Amino acid sequence: MGRYFYTLMFFIFTTNALFASVSIKEKQALIDLYHSTSGAQWTVTWDMTRPVSSWYGVGIKHNKVVSLTLFNNNLRGALPSSLGALLHLEELNLAFNDISGDIPQNIIFLTELKILRLGKNRISGTIPEKIGNLDKLLVLELFGNTLSGEVPASMGNMKNLKCLFLSYNNLNGTLPKELGNLESLERMELAGNDLEGNIPKSFGGLSKLGYLILSENRFSGTIPMNVISIPKLQLFRVQNNRFSIPEHIGMAPTGQNLALFESEGEIVDLRSKRKGNISELRQVRTVNTIFEDAND
Repeated sequence: MGRYFYTLMFFIFTTNALFASVSIKEKQALIDLYHSTSGAQWTVTWDMTRPVSSWYGVGIKHNKVVSLTLFNNNLRGALPSSLGALLHLEELNLAFNDISGDIPQNIIFLTELKILRLGKNRISGTIPEKIGNLDKLLVLELFGNTLSGEVPASMGNMKNLKCLFLSYNNLNGTLPKELGNLESLERMELAGNDLEGNIPKSFGGLSKLGYLILSENRFSGTIPMNVISIPKLQLFRVQNNRFSIPEHIGMAPTGQNLALFESEGEIVDLRSKRKGNISELRQVRTVNTIFEDAND
């Protein structure tokens, strides 16, 4: 009797999970994504005759779509605006595909999002101005696209953000001082853009920041001492910019493992402010961070 009861309960549970239903609006948003990104050619495709709960990469909780993970699944085409109907979405991972077009502006209504990964696609246009509405985000990953325009000041509202990856786009302009409000930020990677101006002094308040990657831009001026002295800063890459070398740079905490500082051909060990060429400074630790965070 006991075995029969548990078997019956297991059957009921799995059946309910399999046939969990979602709203017509959410299902239509998924169907729109399928058609707009050549779903029939995905690496793992969807059987549209089966329940949504059986579709690859779709996570459902309490009859709501809470995750959509189609990483490296050969999506080709633009994202539909109807994605904004997935109001309960907590994770959207469409990285390492061939998605083109703009980021839908109504993505800012997905206020439950904690993880947004769109890196390594061909997405163009600008970052939505009000992306800061996504104040529950922990990870924002947009690297390796062709995004242009400025980094929105509204990003400063993302007080829970831990990782910001915007490297290798066509972003320009200066960095907004509001990024210094990201009190939970641990990694900021902005390499390979067309950003200019000074590093905001407000960055010195990013007390949890361990990785700051600003290489291959057009930044200038003197690096603020309060940025160099961030207690948890382990890796600081600023090569291929137009910075001047601050006299006080050797005063950075000795426990930090700071990387090479390179400005217009001159290479300096940040810990000792010793100048030299690459062959003379081989013992200085350098790290290649290009796309290293794709699966963090």
